[in-house]
Amino acid sequence: MKIVITEFMDIDAVRTLQDRFAVSHEPTLFDRRAELLALLADATALIVRNRTQVDGELLAAAPRLRVVGRLGVGLDNIDVTACRARGIEVFPATGANALAVAEYVVASVMVLLRGAYLSGAAVAAGQWPRQALSEGRETAGRTLGLVGFGGIGQLTARLAQAIGMRVLACDPLLAADAPAWAASGVAHRELEPLLAESDAVSLHVPLTAQTRGLIDANRIGLMKTQAVLINTARGGIVDEAALAQALHSGKLAGAALDVFDHEPLAAGSPLATAPNLILTPHIGGVTRESNIRVSTLIAAKVADFLLTT
Repeated sequence: MKIVITEFMDIDAVRTLQDRFAVSHEPTLFDRRAELLALLADATALIVRNRTQVDGELLAAAPRLRVVGRLGVGLDNIDVTACRARGIEVFPATGANALAVAEYVVASVMVLLRGAYLSGAAVAAGQWPRQALSEGRETAGRTLGLVGFGGIGQLTARLAQAIGMRVLACDPLLAADAPAWAASGVAHRELEPLLAESDAVSLHVPLTAQTRGLIDANRIGLMKTQAVLINTARGGIVDEAALAQALHSGKLAGAALDVFDHEPLAAGSPLATAPNLILTPHIGGVTRESNIRVSTLIAAKVADFLLTT
């Protein structure tokens, strides 16, 4: 049986697969489509991250494919319906990168509210912006609003509460009387009231037809002046031009984006010149530790499926 791995994966997890299967591991294979399709002709398993498009063309090139392992949790790059129709199992790494994402969110909130940590170049150049940077805000006592309250959202809430934040959340899939609200100490809100009440808003929803463009100019307008926005979910959820305008105008105090509508971020994006904006290349859920957890989990799931079914 042959496994094709198209993006980076912890090498020890790869070796556990190589001990039992024929494995082709090319961390940049996602970017060489023709080569990828050719390799899939006799593959029984495929392991991807978020940049490999598992679409109709790819599935047609893989007639023996039985399982797809996703080194992460989002499935918007995988045609799950088409896989299901073919009887192909899809395994996401649910929960394995949750801590990495939660820490990214809370750290970004602290950096953006304080507003002091991006001044290194000015201080090194001999400037002394002490007065301007003395207006930063403490995180304790502030309100964090979570749009989406699944596993990652709930872990983010616990970390935020541990540093003294009040936490609100909305989630259309979780009833207002669900036990999770009382158990977590998080207050339930609908989306618009949550945006209006929060000092920081973090997104934790998948990209679907319903969530595309969810945070648009109108909803940004509902947010507090000087609030901050964090997006580690999917780029298409936020209207990037509207966010850039809000940062330029001072409507929002800052934002941290780990995901974008098009990745890599295109040259000339309106985000390129926006102030108080942290941009990272879709690594919110990727740390040394989480990569080991995610890779180990998916290697085990794929191997078990191939050996037992």
